[in-house]
Amino acid sequence: MNQSFIKSTLILSIATLVSKILGSIFRIPLQNIAGDQVLGIFSLVYPVYMVALTLSVAGIPIAISQLITKARVNQNQTDIRNIFVTAGILAFLFGVISFSFISIFSRPIAHVLGGQDTRLSLLIVASTLLIAPYMAVYRGFYQGFEDMRPTAISQVLEQLVRVGFILVIAYIFVQQHYTNQVIAGGIMIGSPIGALLSLIYLRSKFARDSIKPTSEVKYTYDDFKKIGKQILKISIPICIGAITMALLNFVDSITIPFSLRSFGDSEKEITYLYGIYGRGLSLVQIATVFSSSIVLPLIPLITSKLLNNERAQASNIIGRAHWLTNIVSWPAAFGLLALTLPLNLALFKNTEGSMVLAIINFSSVFTSLTVLGTGILQGMNKAKQAAIIIIIGVLAKVITNIVFVKYFGLTGAGISTLLIYIVIFFINTHLIMKNVSFSLWNRKTLVSILSSIVMGAVVGVPTLYLQITDWGRMSALLYLGGSIVIGGLIYAILLILLKAIDREELSSFPIIGKFFKKAMNQ
Repeated sequence: MNQSFIKSTLILSIATLVSKILGSIFRIPLQNIAGDQVLGIFSLVYPVYMVALTLSVAGIPIAISQLITKARVNQNQTDIRNIFVTAGILAFLFGVISFSFISIFSRPIAHVLGGQDTRLSLLIVASTLLIAPYMAVYRGFYQGFEDMRPTAISQVLEQLVRVGFILVIAYIFVQQHYTNQVIAGGIMIGSPIGALLSLIYLRSKFARDSIKPTSEVKYTYDDFKKIGKQILKISIPICIGAITMALLNFVDSITIPFSLRSFGDSEKEITYLYGIYGRGLSLVQIATVFSSSIVLPLIPLITSKLLNNERAQASNIIGRAHWLTNIVSWPAAFGLLALTLPLNLALFKNTEGSMVLAIINFSSVFTSLTVLGTGILQGMNKAKQAAIIIIIGVLAKVITNIVFVKYFGLTGAGISTLLIYIVIFFINTHLIMKNVSFSLWNRKTLVSILSSIVMGAVVGVPTLYLQITDWGRMSALLYLGGSIVIGGLIYAILLILLKAIDREELSSFPIIGKFFKKAMNQ
């Protein structure tokens, strides 16, 4: 494997991580600027868009890159041209169908989501579907030539523009005293603009590039059918693996408003309450960034090891991926749980919905492990089984949401989220172990969990005796900052003392590993 490919893959991994962080963290300032109702409308509408986008886009870049890589081996320019053209046609069709479906049925979809306050946002964000699939084609094309830089640059560009527009428009519209419905619709403009600028960058680079495919052989309908089937065969399983969180969030955005409406809540009350629920979703997305970022390179690695019958190496990779996820996710979950009150006040201006926030915060560890497990199953060529597990989870989420929200209100939705991710995690793990055995609940993992509990208790118990609801945001922020530093030190010290992590492993961690190496060499 050449150094330029390794370097460009690393660039793509970093860009993906940056994009995910930007895409997760912006909800906090959005809520601060525009309030819970606007965040609620955003949180209700976005899962619908994400499901449509995932079905339209996810898998296309990987499918194109795989097919182009094979065509390059055979030095077949006609095949490369045909793959690119076919992918472009499919992307156009996916985009138009998705956009048309949401546009035509926007009124009933908005009603299901909680009311017509969501319709404007739904229509505006759906326009992104006309751009994003075509953008994915260019990304896949360059990946097929082992150049990940255009994908990385376009990802970060798209996310920066989107987040920038969301926050700027939110601020301007709030200052102009527009209604929450208009503010929510206005901020959605960031999505199509971000996608459009990203597409313009990719298109302009492609137009100037020497690797642009050309062929004198006429492109035919038979070429479209043949290559179209190949693209769909590769991309559909990837879509299924990528859609897990989006689909479960989509279920939330339909069933929670339905259940709240049965209590007699108005449209504005529903969007406001869902905004409070959305606070927890924002934090969970941030907490799961790590597991999401390691899944992409993990899939082909596991696939190649199993194809070469290197089961011991595959087992080692799966076990290490779980260890890394556990060592990061458990302290994050217990830390978020323990610091729910000051966290809620510091980030979202008040302590409303702290109970549901605490439950959703703790679910982040099982969300991370579910994302990881689904990716591993995909790498093991068990995409169909992974899809069945997701469908079971979705159906169970529908039932538990309706039942739990009826009896426990919004807190019931948090309980449902926690239980469903626990169930999916255990089913995923059982299926993985049936095919490749690996060490899950080993000593290091158990020490990590125990250390997380101790850390959570040290920083969390004082919040039970302090009158945090009477604090100002700055006091909560200072307590939060101090607790994170103290909690992090306690966790790291316990891991080292109990030998759950050694010097070599600690040195391998990004950022902190460099500081650790310097400290040990002095």
